Amino acid sequence: MFFNLLLLILGFVFGSFVSALSFRIVRGVSISKGRSRCDNCKKELGWQENIPLVSYLFLKGRCKNCQKRISIRYPLIELSSGLGFLLIYIYRLILPYNFIFCLIIFVILILIFVTDIEHQVIPDEFVFAGIVLSVLYFLLSSNSYTLISNLFYGFLCASLLMLVNIITRGKGMGLGDVKFAVLGGMLMGSKLALPWLLLSFLTGATVAIILVLIGNARLKDKIAFGPFLVFSLLLTVILDVLI
Repeated sequence: MFFNLLLLILGFVFGSFVSALSFRIVRGVSISKGRSRCDNCKKELGWQENIPLVSYLFLKGRCKNCQKRISIRYPLIELSSGLGFLLIYIYRLILPYNFIFCLIIFVILILIFVTDIEHQVIPDEFVFAGIVLSVLYFLLSSNSYTLISNLFYGFLCASLLMLVNIITRGKGMGLGDVKFAVLGGMLMGSKLALPWLLLSFLTGATVAIILVLIGNARLKDKIAFGPFLVFSLLLTVILDVLI
């Protein structure tokens, strides 16, 4: 029970890191450049205002200096990260990969999800870090056939999305999604790669139709596909574990 609580707190901490990094990287600001600041009044936050989740609740969701509302993105990312860390630990015995590897990949997936849903950008740094880490993991923990097989499915998934990109002239699929498909296909492997892509298209199409029907989007609007790739990847793993 104590370890579960410790892991949950660790997840909150990494969630705070994710929220800061995803905010800064698209603006070209180094993560090491000073403390976080209020988005409104730009005042540098003290340590007591930077405690993951706790500070948001204690401050009642408002900046201590200017009293403007703090974006809900911060507690949501921190909470999601904490719960994700805890669930990965709970199901670690039936997950296909090493526990620590799963935690790191999960953090990368959250980073990709957040930056794409907020800015319609998937930074190459996140994708390449995941690919390099995955290649090293498969090299150290599996035989060469597994690595080659997973690489094949990674590039197969990327080729399918690249085909969509070419057909739609970049309007239906971005190159960031194509690059991410290499990582996703590697992680899913021969068993889950194609079901993952299918589920991504189904969830993406369903949400897009709903947004159009309720008037929140138009048919010609571009909707970020990365979040559906990430969501469907996690959902595919969960369904595979449960079924």
